[in-house]
This record gives sequence, structure tokens and C-alpha cells, in this order.
Amino acid sequence: MSDDIYKDLKQLGGMAAMPQSPDEAELERVRNPQADVAYNVRFTAPEFTSLCPMTGQPDFAHLVIDYVPGEWLVESKSLKLFLGSFRNHGAFHEDCTVTIARRLADFLEPRWLRIGGYWYPRGGIPIDVFYQTGEMPSDVWIPDQGVAPYRGRG
Repeated sequence: MSDDIYKDLKQLGGMAAMPQSPDEAELERVRNPQADVAYNVRFTAPEFTSLCPMTGQPDFAHLVIDYVPGEWLVESKSLKLFLGSFRNHGAFHEDCTVTIARRLADFLEPRWLRIGGYWYPRGGIPIDVFYQTGEMPSDVWIPDQGVAPYRGRG
């Protein structure tokens, strides 16, 4: 495989500052060298954080992102920096989860994408947020996201 598919990457392999907001974060992508094959890519972010827009208190989630790529793959360091940019961003759980999904779907134009946002309780209520771009492809093995429902202390 030729290295020229990586020539436009700016963040990988060097220092890259954490963006101050999701709007400032720059996602990067590379051509998918296996675009003729249907396969699933999974990213798991078990320590995702954002801020409550009302109180400024931290909110925590376990995110699982699955996508079946088309012509593009997301570069993982840019994804890490994008997700990290939510650390100082105030938004409700639903907005954070769907914003991440829509930004990735718009940027990558995958065959299919889903995100599970498994948010830890605040005020005694866990909020889980799920988004997908369409029907799950039947020609790709896509395992369960493997995150148990919240059970509290029982």
C-alpha cells in the first residue's frame, strides 16, 4: 500500500493541541484501501466527557461508534481529538451524541453508521442515546455493542 493516501494528514505523527470546542475540531480522513469489501469499524470511548449546559458539571458517557466505510476511513487521532473537544462543551446528552454521529456521517459518507451513547446517571437517571443512519447492512457482521444496561447498586 502506498503512503500517498496519508500525505494530507496534519495531526497524526506530531503534536496536536486539544481543540477548545467541537466546532474547532478538525476531523481527518483517508481513502479506504479496502472499499470493495463490506466490513465494520468500531471505536469505543469509555471515558467520554462533556459539560451540563445548565450547571457546568461534568457528564460522563461510554460511547460506541460503529460504521461500515465507503470510500473514506476516519483517522483515529483526529477522532480522539474531536471527542476530547467535548470536554469543555456544554450540551445535553442527546445533542452531544447526535452531533458526533451526524458530523461523522456527513464527513465520511459511510455505507452505514450508528452510535450508542451510554450516559452515566445525573440526578438519578441514566440517559442512553442511540442514532443510526439507516437499516443495518445484512452483509456485514456487526456485533452487539456490549454495554450492559445501567443497573445501579442492585
